[in-house]
Amino acid sequence: MATGPALPSTPEPIRLGAFADPLLVDPGPRLLRAVVAAYREAAPTLVEPSVADLSGGAGDRDADGTDPSGLPTLKVLAGESAVDDATAGFRSASRLAALLGADVVDLRVLDAPQSNPVLAGEEIGFALVGSEDGVTAETTRWHRVGDDASLRERYGAAFGDAEAYGLRTPSRRRVYEGVAARCDESVAAAVLRALDVTDDAGDTVDDAGDTPEGSGDASADGPDPEAARVRAYAVGAREGVLDRALRRACEDAGLGSPSTFTRIKRLLLAADLIETVAEPQPVGRPRERLAPRGALAAAETPEETVAAVRDVTE
Repeated sequence: MATGPALPSTPEPIRLGAFADPLLVDPGPRLLRAVVAAYREAAPTLVEPSVADLSGGAGDRDADGTDPSGLPTLKVLAGESAVDDATAGFRSASRLAALLGADVVDLRVLDAPQSNPVLAGEEIGFALVGSEDGVTAETTRWHRVGDDASLRERYGAAFGDAEAYGLRTPSRRRVYEGVAARCDESVAAAVLRALDVTDDAGDTVDDAGDTPEGSGDASADGPDPEAARVRAYAVGAREGVLDRALRRACEDAGLGSPSTFTRIKRLLLAADLIETVAEPQPVGRPRERLAPRGALAAAETPEETVAAVRDVTE
């Protein structure tokens, strides 16, 4: 990470590390995506680790790029609708979740929109205006407007009084570690590969398990929370996991409560895509092991698994 996260700008990028205690106020979805993309470019293994990164085991944090201590921290005061739009699917939301979990970004809720987004440090502050020709976070260039050192103090009090934004989507690392601990690493890898399939199946993981390059717009966001739960449970059934272990794994992974996955199980049973097989125990009730049926049983790739459960809804 030679340069650190930076927003694309003219004549040179706006480097977040150049600010003392930076605060970003009222970013729209494109700007918020651009911020996350900047951190992702600077520290990809932290923000969006591939399956290969995660399956490599817990090594030295400096060596594997997951140590957040070298990254500049950023306070963000954003409207709920902007955050919701910028984190519409698992892939985009999980990137932000990684930054929140590492205490790199402190995200709080803005109660009223401002005339322009503002980026302010202790000694400098200005409005940010996106280029008119920018369609996505990656193609938009951000231009400084004005110079007002008082902006940090003005918005700092509002940030201190604001409530934290409760992002419900977990990071990729949490999903992998939660599922791997209760099931095993092969199941965890299969879950992430299914979550990496976009809604139109246009971008998927490659053979090495690496994540696709995001386009920065909603079409590449991946599944919404409900679809992510269906995919995760379907993968567990494909892998023949015990029902109780899978529901607990999904809870540990931050995907939902055991009762939520009891509901997901009922949906997949009703769609005739899974079944349960009783396994007698020497003592106590038999355990229920999951097994796939129909199109889910026939699925051989992450894309086919997703296609099999795409229409599973309440």
